[in-house]
Amino acid sequence: MQIDDLPFGTTDWAQVPATEHPGETGTAFWRTRQFGPIRVRMVEYTPGYLADHWCRKGHILLVIDGVLETELEDGRRMTLKAGMSYQVADGAEAHRSSTATGARLFVVD
Repeated sequence: MQIDDLPFGTTDWAQVPATEHPGETGTAFWRTRQFGPIRVRMVEYTPGYLADHWCRKGHILLVIDGVLETELEDGRRMTLKAGMSYQVADGAEAHRSSTATGARLFVVD
């Protein structure tokens, strides 16, 4: 990734309005900033969240709090705890998230 034409700045995530995204179960709350082609999000999943779709977008994702279950469409599953991350390319491997306990994530895509 090359980042061009982006002056130094800061983000107070508590001041970024949250948008609600219902899952198959539970809810995701996204606080989103867009910097040219780069989307940066602070995401909170409620306990019991299960995504309502298989995602094919590339991400770099860091779990800040909680435990995140990531399932790949081919059946593989990963458990990520606070301090763990994953990365996947656009169109590479469809994936979806769930959490029994809730999770807070930082996502760049």
